[in-house]
Amino acid sequence: MSPNDPPLAKPGFWLALLPIVLTLAVLGMQLFYFGDFTPHIPLAIGIALTGLVGLSLGHKWDNIEQGVFHVVTISLQSLAILITVGMIVGIWIASGTVPTLIYYGLKILSPELFLAAGMLLCSIVSVSLGTSWGTVGTVGLALMGIGAGFGIPMYWTAGAVVSGAFFGDKISPLSDTTNLAPAVTGTNLFDHIRNMLPTTIPSMLIALVIYLAVGFTLIDTSQVSFERIEAITAALDEAFWISPVMLLPALLVIALAVKKQPPVPSLFAGAVLGGIMAIAFQGEGLHETFTYANSGFSIDTGVPEIDPLLNRGGIQSMMWTISLVLLALGFGGALERTGCLQAIIEVIIARVKSFAGIQTSAILTSVATNTVAGDPYLSIALPGRMYAPVYRGMKYSPLNLSRAVEEGGTLVSPLIPWNAGGAFVISALALGIADGNFENLLYIPLAFACWLSPLIGIFYAVTGLFSPKASDAEVAAWEDTGEAVSEVPA
Repeated sequence: MSPNDPPLAKPGFWLALLPIVLTLAVLGMQLFYFGDFTPHIPLAIGIALTGLVGLSLGHKWDNIEQGVFHVVTISLQSLAILITVGMIVGIWIASGTVPTLIYYGLKILSPELFLAAGMLLCSIVSVSLGTSWGTVGTVGLALMGIGAGFGIPMYWTAGAVVSGAFFGDKISPLSDTTNLAPAVTGTNLFDHIRNMLPTTIPSMLIALVIYLAVGFTLIDTSQVSFERIEAITAALDEAFWISPVMLLPALLVIALAVKKQPPVPSLFAGAVLGGIMAIAFQGEGLHETFTYANSGFSIDTGVPEIDPLLNRGGIQSMMWTISLVLLALGFGGALERTGCLQAIIEVIIARVKSFAGIQTSAILTSVATNTVAGDPYLSIALPGRMYAPVYRGMKYSPLNLSRAVEEGGTLVSPLIPWNAGGAFVISALALGIADGNFENLLYIPLAFACWLSPLIGIFYAVTGLFSPKASDAEVAAWEDTGEAVSEVPA
C-alpha cells in the first residue's frame, strides 16, 4: 500500500467472525459428515473467504497476499525442522538408532512404569533439544514401538509422548516459541521461564501421577504377551545390528543442543551421522541411504506390531503435514492482515475489566487463534501484541501475559488436529487418522500436561496466586516511554 492511500476500513465484529465461522463449518463437514481427515481444502476455502472480506474493506489482493506470505516466512524455520525430522526418522531407522531404542526399551522398561517413564524421557530430551517436533519424531516414535510391544493402546502412549515433548518445548531456552513469547510481550527470557514453573510443575506432577496410576490399574499389564515382546526383539535383532553404539546420532544431537547450537544444523548433523552408521554398521549403500532420507525406510520383519512404525520417515512423508501447515499459516496470515483477528480481540478486551478476566481472555484467545488459524506462532504473537498495553495499564507484569500466550499457544497446538502441531503429531506417531482411525484422537484428552497447565493458569488468575504486579521500575519505564494506558479497574 502507498502511504498516500486512505486508511482501510476495519471489519466489524460479525464481519470479522464470518470467514472463521464459515471455515469451521466447512471443516466440520469434512471431518464429521464426510469422515475425511483432510483439512487442507477447508483451510484453502478459508483463505479465499478472508480474502473476499478484505477486498470488501478496500484491501488490494497484493496486500492480503503479503500478509499470507509474511506469516509463512516467519515460520520457515519450523518447516525446515519438519523436513529435517523427516530425514532423521528414515535414516535413524536404517541406522538402527530407533530399533535400538525400541529394543532396549522393551528389555529395560516395565509395562507399569512405561507411560510415566516415557513422559519423563520426552521432557528431558525436549528441554535438551528445544524442539517438541524433533522429540516426537525420534524418541516419541521409538516409544510408540515400545508401547505396541507392551500392548498399550496407541492413544495412551501418544498422550504421554505429547505431554513430555511439549512440556520441554515450553521451558527450554533453546525453543523458538519460548523465545517468541517474551519477545512479543517485552519480558526477559529467563524471567519468563521461571514464571512458567508455577503452572508447569503442578501440571507435570499431576500428569505423572495419572500415568503411574493408569500403568498400575487401568491398563491390564497382566495380559502383556512376553512371547510377543520376544518376537519383536528377536525380529529387531535379526534385521539390525543392535548396540548402544547405535545411539550415537541421538547423543550427538543432544550434545549440540546443550552447546546451544541452532536446531536445524544440529538435527542435520544427527542425520548425517546416522547415514554414516547405516552404511558402516547396517550394510546399507549410499544410494539406499539417500532413498531412506527422501522416501523413508521400508522393511518386512513379519511382526505386525512393529512394521508400521519401521516403515516410516523421509522428506516425502512430511509433505502432507507441510502442505497443511502452509495452508493453516496462510489462513492465519490472511485473518491478521485483513484485521479480522484484531477486531475480535479488541471486542474481548473492551468487555473485560478485571485482571482475572483479562488473563483468562489472553489464554483463551491464544487457544482460539490456535484453533482457527492453525498456527502456534500466530497464537503467541498476535495476542501478545494486542494484550500488552492492557497489562501495562492495569500495572500487572507482562510476565503474566507471556505465560498466558505460551500456555494457550505452545501447549494447545498439539491438541488441535488441523493445527501445525497436531498435524505433525498425528503424522510422526503414525496414528492413522487420515485412514479413518479416529479412535487414536483420544491422545488429545490423554495429553494431560498440555491442557492442565492452562487450567492451572486460569485458577491462578482468579485467585491472584503467582500473578506478579509490575515493579515500580517497570511502571516508571512505561510512563517515560508513553507505553502505559489508562488504568483499568481491577
